[in-house]
Amino acid sequence: MAWLIVLCVVILALAYIFANYIRIRSLREGTPEMVEMAGIIRSGASTFLKTEYKTIVVVVILVAALFSLFVEATSGLTFILGALMSSCVCILGMRSATYANVRTANRARESLSIGETVKVALCGGSISGLSVQAFGMLGLLLVLILWGGVDADAVGTGLIAKLSCNPSITRITTYSLGCSLVAMFNRVAGGNYTKAADISSDILAKLRHDMPEDDSRVPNVVADFIGDNVNDIAGNCSDLLESFVATMAAVIMIAVTIYRGAVSGGGASVTDATFTATCVFPIVLAGGGLLGCLLGLGYASVRRMGDNPSRELNLATWISAGLTIFIGFFAALIVFRGVPLYDSFVCGWLSPWISSVLGILSGIAIGAITEYYTSTDFKPTRKLAEIAAEGEAFVITKGDAIGSRSCLLPVLVIGIALFISGKICGTYGIALSSLGMLSFVGATVSIDAFGPIADNAGGLAESCHLDEKVRAITDRLDAVGNTTAAIGKGFAIGSAAFATVSLIVAYVGNYTAANAEPVLNIASYVVVAGGIIGGALIEYFAALLTDNTIESARLMADEGDRQLSMPGVLEGKVRPDYNRCIEMAARQALKKMLLPSLLAIFIPVLGGFLFGVEFVGGLLIGATIVAIPRAIFMGNSGGAFDNAKKYIESGSLKGHGKGSPTHRAAVTGDTVGDTRKDVVGVALDIFIKTMSTVANTLASVFSHIALLK
Repeated sequence: MAWLIVLCVVILALAYIFANYIRIRSLREGTPEMVEMAGIIRSGASTFLKTEYKTIVVVVILVAALFSLFVEATSGLTFILGALMSSCVCILGMRSATYANVRTANRARESLSIGETVKVALCGGSISGLSVQAFGMLGLLLVLILWGGVDADAVGTGLIAKLSCNPSITRITTYSLGCSLVAMFNRVAGGNYTKAADISSDILAKLRHDMPEDDSRVPNVVADFIGDNVNDIAGNCSDLLESFVATMAAVIMIAVTIYRGAVSGGGASVTDATFTATCVFPIVLAGGGLLGCLLGLGYASVRRMGDNPSRELNLATWISAGLTIFIGFFAALIVFRGVPLYDSFVCGWLSPWISSVLGILSGIAIGAITEYYTSTDFKPTRKLAEIAAEGEAFVITKGDAIGSRSCLLPVLVIGIALFISGKICGTYGIALSSLGMLSFVGATVSIDAFGPIADNAGGLAESCHLDEKVRAITDRLDAVGNTTAAIGKGFAIGSAAFATVSLIVAYVGNYTAANAEPVLNIASYVVVAGGIIGGALIEYFAALLTDNTIESARLMADEGDRQLSMPGVLEGKVRPDYNRCIEMAARQALKKMLLPSLLAIFIPVLGGFLFGVEFVGGLLIGATIVAIPRAIFMGNSGGAFDNAKKYIESGSLKGHGKGSPTHRAAVTGDTVGDTRKDVVGVALDIFIKTMSTVANTLASVFSHIALLK
């Protein structure tokens, strides 16, 4: 019954999403030049995704077949369902963004009102954000409803291999893994595409030819516009959907582990009702969060907005988070009231709710910390802009220091929240804390998607030669969007940390016998060996992505230079060949996406088959410990570099405007930061989540087969 109520909330959210999509499509696009440029961006983004999915579909079908044949008969279907849900979200989000960007620019042109312009961009962003939560829940609900919920004692096998597993758990983990695989491809390919275009565009315009940032004479500019949608919208949507689904899966897996352990240990108070409640609550909490996001974003869409975009966007987030906490309280009261509870629930039925609130508060805190270190409203980024007057070396060194300093507080928040959650609600509380952070992900992704839409709108305003008053509005939204994007990356990394910890806890429980306590001995040489290798893999993965992006950017910069040297292009009399740059960016991104994406799948598989379940546990712990601060460092240093450049360009640093040596030094910092924040940082979180999900899916197989145990 509870699942059907949540399904109704999901259907309501889908109706709101498609109503917003129709509303965006009905708005005017603007001048003929704006219509033409927007059409090129939309076509290029769609072409890239179509080409990318030719590879993704083949990989998904092959992996699905392997799961059904060798792991569990129906797991291939749930794997495909996960890939389908993730694909729907990234395609719908990207399409809505490519319609919203030009309409945002045109609303600024027609109204000259910041408040009215914000509404259009937020409307486009809400399609992406709510889709993440709605489609993620829709797929999981279908898995639960079609296969009759969760059975803690069920046993299943593959069509060929006869190794036993719990089919309920395997279906949930393969659904999550399907989401994960698509997210990995989108993030790796999208990051390479957008940053190769962005870096090459900046090099050509700001360093080699002293031109405006989004000048339409630079052939790489349109590829940069497309990249904002391919990575910051499509990639981000599939990334957060995967985190959201993984945390729900982790809660259910841990519920199964606790129940089996309590029953086999003779827990007299444990009943089937207890088990049902622990499986139902995460779904109800997520559904309540979706409803809270609907109300929060709906309120923002109808109220009269002022001239402070940050305040308006923060209000929508606070309303969504507050409603999620409120609904979660009554959900815990209803679901756990009168049900025998585990001894680990120190505060009774309040324990699960408190754990989820800790996750929600952690998400808000990490967002605020990220904003402090990356926004031009605060000292770190302003100091970085000021030191640019001393040259590039000072910029890079100071930016690195900001990134390193910014790691401590978010990691403390994560660690403290996990510790308290574990104390008051056991391992179940740890997973619920993770889910709490993502329970209002619809609002956070909506605000995050506002950034690239506003960025594209500003680029269109400049490349289509709109009035300076229009550009002033879009520039202001772009500055806010840079901060929301940085906060969104911080949230994505923080949520990945929570999700991965939950998945590691679930992994240990998945291979532990029913009558034994789930324990991973970190003093074991097998676990330590796995941990060391896992940490080193993170560094290798980061280097691989960086090398790929820089190589693509170099090739694109050379192509842009070649076109600018052609007669009439630099003078603005001849339009450059945008399609050639778009095709080059796509070709390089797709060529370089396969190896990094498949590493996350094959590393835990190889480790598990060769060395066993404990080695894989160490691998996950080592990778997670290294990846979390590394990703925070990458995201925050990159965000600070970007906004320091914007701070100088806005004229806020007197005597050091655009084109000055100070500005050039800041551009160098921004070029370094681009790869960090939009390629490496955001891909690291998917890397550790994908490895953890693969490990959970194959835990029972690893426990039966290990060649070198």
